[in-house]
Amino acid sequence: MRLIDWQLAFESYLLGEQQSVACQALSSRLIGGPTLDVNSGLAIYHNAYQARLLEVLRGDYPVIWHWLGDVEFEQLAAAYIRRSPSVHFSLRWLGEGFEHFICQHLVPEQSAALAELAALEWAFTLAFDAPECKPLTLQDMAILPPQDWPTLQVSPSTTVQWRECAYNSVALWRSVKDETGFPGSAALKTPHVVVIWRSELVCHYRSLDSGEARALKGMFQDGWSFAELCSDLAVSYGEGAPLQAVTWLKQWIHDGWLKRRES
Repeated sequence: MRLIDWQLAFESYLLGEQQSVACQALSSRLIGGPTLDVNSGLAIYHNAYQARLLEVLRGDYPVIWHWLGDVEFEQLAAAYIRRSPSVHFSLRWLGEGFEHFICQHLVPEQSAALAELAALEWAFTLAFDAPECKPLTLQDMAILPPQDWPTLQVSPSTTVQWRECAYNSVALWRSVKDETGFPGSAALKTPHVVVIWRSELVCHYRSLDSGEARALKGMFQDGWSFAELCSDLAVSYGEGAPLQAVTWLKQWIHDGWLKRRES
């Protein structure tokens, strides 16, 4: 049996569902010890590997774990692991497809709120692990030539994550972090946008009202310049549009959300 055949057989065994006996091609070529036979030894590896993957998903999705409880979460996680086994050398990426899996695995009535919560929890992971960048600062803006303001374009800094919530996912997340009463899932009367970002190794979040969300989306996704932002705000704010634009821009820069988009 070649080394690659051993490796593939062992991998197949570890990734399979719970098994009491390994495949004959693998177990017949292993030697047990005086106190541990081959199948028992392989079972220990199998259970330890599966337990480690489950532990990682609990760490990535603690609020979903809290919501579902041990048994239901373990069943959902085990089904996900079978469908999407780890393919990266780092377990950091194991839970990347959990939101998509929930949408496919459960009926829409069950999956909608749960998938949104999964997306929110994964956004915190992405924000925390994102590479460093040098965002715009208030000092950068202070020395920006006046003629450059109208054409100024920005893009999100590397840690910024944007999530649209139709359910009270933030309240669920907050209750588990604060160890307060779990409110239960509920649809929001008005969906809102949540921005998540990292600052000095700490993740933060803020919910945006519809006006600010529209403005930020225009800058990020549609490539609005500062002049185009002011033009859009003029519909709602009239002559106060430039002041509102500057107020929001100052807040976004203070939070470290922006970097300058070069032409």
